[in-house]
Amino acid sequence: MAKDMHKTPMLDELESGPWPSFVTGLKRLAKDKDYMVDLLGQLEHSYETRKGYWKGGTVGVYGYGGGVIPRFSEVASQFPLSSEFHTLRVMPPAGMHYSTDILRKLCDVWERTGSGLIALHGQSGDIMFQGASTAQVQEAFDAINELGFDLGGAGPAVRTSMSCVGAARCEQSCFDEARAHRQVINTFLDDIHRPSLPYKFKFKFSGCANDCMNSIQRSDMAVIGTWRDNMRTDEELARQWYARHGMNELVNDVITRCPTKAIQLKKKSELAQGERISSVALNDELALEISNRDCVRCMHCINVMTGALAHGEDTGVTILVGGKRTLKIGDLMGTVVVPFMPMKTDQDYEALVELGQKAIDFFAENALEHERTGEMIERIGLVNFLEALELPVDANMVNHPRTNPYVRTDGWDEEVARVKARQANQASAEAGE
Repeated sequence: MAKDMHKTPMLDELESGPWPSFVTGLKRLAKDKDYMVDLLGQLEHSYETRKGYWKGGTVGVYGYGGGVIPRFSEVASQFPLSSEFHTLRVMPPAGMHYSTDILRKLCDVWERTGSGLIALHGQSGDIMFQGASTAQVQEAFDAINELGFDLGGAGPAVRTSMSCVGAARCEQSCFDEARAHRQVINTFLDDIHRPSLPYKFKFKFSGCANDCMNSIQRSDMAVIGTWRDNMRTDEELARQWYARHGMNELVNDVITRCPTKAIQLKKKSELAQGERISSVALNDELALEISNRDCVRCMHCINVMTGALAHGEDTGVTILVGGKRTLKIGDLMGTVVVPFMPMKTDQDYEALVELGQKAIDFFAENALEHERTGEMIERIGLVNFLEALELPVDANMVNHPRTNPYVRTDGWDEEVARVKARQANQASAEAGE
């Protein structure tokens, strides 16, 4: 006989609005699972007291140190059936590619071994199988693993990565996101399953500057597709777009929104000539002129005039390091450490993995406990981080101009001599090889 529902007036209120409510879903699951009844009771109790009653602990599966999030109730005496409500973090396929068949099988596994509550996806990209007792965790993992899925990271480890659908379906893609994602993650599986870092480290892969994965804000190492040659244009599509949308939309939604004023509207007879200039006719009199030297690859004009304007053919990635959400020093966006890296050959993808390995190794050795990569860089300085990764310093990496105009120059001559001596020794050593 099913357990009687607790009275939940505050949760009921969340079903009264015009939008779908998670409470409705929990109540539906509670019809078949008694421990979901107690979960609703505990949630109502939390709303009444304005306190959370879940605490951590230790729960895992054989051979793994991470991937399961323990949840033990502090009010188990009042709600005994929901005293344990653990979460399995499962890595999704690169690009979030699922078949209907595999989704149904995953749902069947969790209906049988867990609560039936699934979140696609968590902040780190995991499939979140929420709600299982300690006794169910191993059985659930074994069934999910049989379907070809693995646990993602939890704790101070490399976390589950995310990549956009990218090259599989999106015309804006500038590299093979799924390949890069899979190659990086396969390299660092041990760092995912056996937490050994000061804190979490996340990779995210976006095919272009639209950054559908929010990688620049939410990952320690963001890999974002870009290009370094001229933008491509298609006159036929440009004429069609202009005939349909007109001058008002062209000016207000394309030209004035270019952050560097790289796009200008000109008469066809007045178009500039140059190696870094692209142009496309809108009709028999007017044309757009694009200064590719000034373009910052923000993608806005391409998004508005898709097809008429497109990214270049010399594609690759920009790599940023240090993005994260609020922790010790507030939100940070990633800092560009590699302005452009080609992503076409096997060697290019191996170079990406090698850079990721250097970043993780340096983070493991130099970060403080519970400190993210961005916070470590803020503490030790970007120059020290770049030297460790053997990356050249670029003036464009400056956060803001110096506030003090005075620079001490004593010791500069000695430093120049040391650098020259080091370079001479390196050259002679390479010649000897």
